[in-house]
Amino acid sequence: MKKCMKKRWGNLIKWLNFTQRRKGFYAKSAKILKNFINLLLLKLLTMTENEISYAIIGIAMELHKNIGAGLLESAYENALVYDLREKGFEVKQQVAMPFVYKEVKQDIGYRIDILVENKVLIEIKSVENLAPVHFSQTLTYLKLSGMKLGLLINFNNKLLKHGIHRIVNDL
Repeated sequence: MKKCMKKRWGNLIKWLNFTQRRKGFYAKSAKILKNFINLLLLKLLTMTENEISYAIIGIAMELHKNIGAGLLESAYENALVYDLREKGFEVKQQVAMPFVYKEVKQDIGYRIDILVENKVLIEIKSVENLAPVHFSQTLTYLKLSGMKLGLLINFNNKLLKHGIHRIVNDL
């Protein structure tokens, strides 16, 4: 998100710097707007895991409201990634995660579905009922990656709020 936000707001900040050099109402307005944008960027660049997860849940609920239940996991995953990127988040999809055992790195094929801002892991499911192994898998991914917060989201529910589970690893 850092690169994306700086790029998007860079031209506006340049224009505000130019406008600020003038006198009168526009200069004062430009200064206020520039300060607001800088505060907004600072907030976006320093979001905590909890703030990021709150935003993710809202985006996922809006997605589910628009397309409903019954699609494949890959459809929900791609749509969620698209929506997260539209909101300005740095998102990685299908991130390979090596398994390290006794200091030997083994590429077994574990993959994190979605990684947001390198802070929150998202595991997407579209199954009738989540099994205990789904919770264990997400917690294991958190431990192996060293991250603190994961979301296990099952989109195959009439109401998505019943399919969202926060899983923490020493948060």
